[in-house]
Amino acid sequence: MQTTIQHLYKPSHDGNGLLYVWFLSMHTRVDIILYNQKPEGELLLVVNRIYDALCRLEKMANFYDPASELSFVNRTAAASPVVLSEELYSMIELCLEYNSKTLGYFDVTVHSENYNQTTIHSIHLSSEDRSVHFSQPGVTVNLSGFLKGYALETIKGILNESIIENALINMGNSSILALGNHPVGSGWKINNILLHNECLTTSGNDSPERRHIVSPRNGKLVEGVKQITVVTTNGVIGEILSTSLFAADGEQAETSLVKFSSSFSFVLYIGNDEVFNSNRK
Repeated sequence: MQTTIQHLYKPSHDGNGLLYVWFLSMHTRVDIILYNQKPEGELLLVVNRIYDALCRLEKMANFYDPASELSFVNRTAAASPVVLSEELYSMIELCLEYNSKTLGYFDVTVHSENYNQTTIHSIHLSSEDRSVHFSQPGVTVNLSGFLKGYALETIKGILNESIIENALINMGNSSILALGNHPVGSGWKINNILLHNECLTTSGNDSPERRHIVSPRNGKLVEGVKQITVVTTNGVIGEILSTSLFAADGEQAETSLVKFSSSFSFVLYIGNDEVFNSNRK
């Protein structure tokens, strides 16, 4: 077991055991609760798989790590095509697809030099050799507004393979996966929202000083202290939605919402310090 992982285990009278684990990954704290009949040792092995998967995703797609595969792509793809790992290729391909579906409000190239709304069209993928090429210099791909949602789906796959039906995964309070039920109730209650086999993802500014989402419309940081929280059955979709809707104004957000609702079922909550508006069914 890695020394960076802390855990507590409590057996239950009904034959189940509750494992609580916490560690640092992807520049945030990850908290995990597993509730299952498996013994403590088997549950810890599942946690190890999750930890290793998150480390692998960081080494592949961390925009801020100069040793990551993504950073190598950003440094060299404008000079010549770069052959990608299968997983990174699928990530970038998906992000290009959702740039169109969100009317351009989800844009992984907003940190590029001389960015404008057409910069993303400088990314060219080739399915023949699984390569990527940037047709202009200064283009960079930043998957930070996507990666935690992807991580939630990766973790969900590990839990499903391990036949663990009751679990809560919390990545920095902004990307949360809730499976099955809490040990003493139905579903998992997070910020007064009851989740059951769903993901909750939040994007926003918690203070005027801590702004980090760039608007694809003007290339500037989005102002204001507010949050967009989305509940979906898919963490990737949730991360994309919360990021794109936060960057859009009210009318544009509604248009984007309608476009998404034709293909995906989700619930939107919008608030400042707390959730105040819900159209949950």
